[in-house]
Amino acid sequence: MAVGEKNMVNFFPIVALIMFAISIASLFRLDKTINVVSLDNPIFSKAQANATKNGCNLFSGRWIYDTSYPLYTEGNCSLIGDIFTCAKYGRKDSKYQNWRWQPHQCDLPRFNATTLLEELRNKKLIFVGDSLNQNQWRSLLCLIEPYLPPTTNKTVVLEGNLKKLYVKDYNTTIGLYWSPYLVESDCDKKMPGNRTIRMNSIEKHARHWSDADILIFDTFAWWRPNVTILWGSFGSPNAVYKKVESYQRPYEIVLNTWSEWLEYHINRNKTRIFFASASPLRSGKSRWGSNAGCYNETKPRSDDIYWRSHPKDLMKAVESAIENLKEKGVKVDYLNITQLSTYRQDAYLSVYNLGFKDIGLKPRNPAKSDCLHWCLPGVPDVWNQILYAYIIKP
Repeated sequence: MAVGEKNMVNFFPIVALIMFAISIASLFRLDKTINVVSLDNPIFSKAQANATKNGCNLFSGRWIYDTSYPLYTEGNCSLIGDIFTCAKYGRKDSKYQNWRWQPHQCDLPRFNATTLLEELRNKKLIFVGDSLNQNQWRSLLCLIEPYLPPTTNKTVVLEGNLKKLYVKDYNTTIGLYWSPYLVESDCDKKMPGNRTIRMNSIEKHARHWSDADILIFDTFAWWRPNVTILWGSFGSPNAVYKKVESYQRPYEIVLNTWSEWLEYHINRNKTRIFFASASPLRSGKSRWGSNAGCYNETKPRSDDIYWRSHPKDLMKAVESAIENLKEKGVKVDYLNITQLSTYRQDAYLSVYNLGFKDIGLKPRNPAKSDCLHWCLPGVPDVWNQILYAYIIKP
């Protein structure tokens, strides 16, 4: 055999090894065709598998400009409240309202309020968590309001930490229970407090939503360094307080408290349970991690691999808790809204929020933008479309 031929024979195994290595490495990269995080991001591996079991991942897709949206307007929703009303506080552009979410492998069912109300007949649907759940709850109220019977008393009733709308004709309650840490804390009155939590105390809250037919939980936004752990009761002279810099372990303990309560108290034949993943936020210096990052943005991002900072470790803990509950016979559906929301830099409250309500046309400080919560109509409407798809699914 000639020298050249011999070298060529030795060359082919090397090429084969290189191609094999590239193929394996590609499995651990972002799949740009479907906008989802793959094997190197275990946060989504099992949740994505659950979402795709029927051949479609509702959380993997792209935003499409569609003038048939929004499904309601800020001005015609009397139940929208006064927090998420960007137009009311001076936002002039409205194209951020005209985007719909299109999954790659199927179509997201168009929201039908009448169908949803029929599904909720004689039932209670309760959001449990913080202001992001409030964002979604207000969105849901606006989505159904045009289809409420004329006799409906469109008054949100406050009972302790529970805000609720009762639709008499359907015997349906749609509520929001304020509990930013799920367990008892000094933030339960919706004031910042000192972020002191009783990690093993959930019954005070849970008894108010134990009879719900549909529960949607979230707890991310209030978890930041230097939380205070309380052993004992608030106001007790024997109580022990300890401030901890890392909140990962307290978060895991709270999830364990939540999981144990579900395992022993939830009616598995009646109640459907959901947990919403973290809504993306811009890093910054304010209480909500807000800065000028979302200020003056008017279009969604379109790059497939875009992935904003998010609480990965907390999200991993949630997924682990959901998997453990599954092994115990308690099903929790994970509403993985993080990535699809990440593209929508244009749809935050920004400077068009309650803090600027009296400023009129005066200049607004971009550094005080709210880059965590969302304008309505907007991104939370899509969260509810996905929730709706789950609820109507046989």
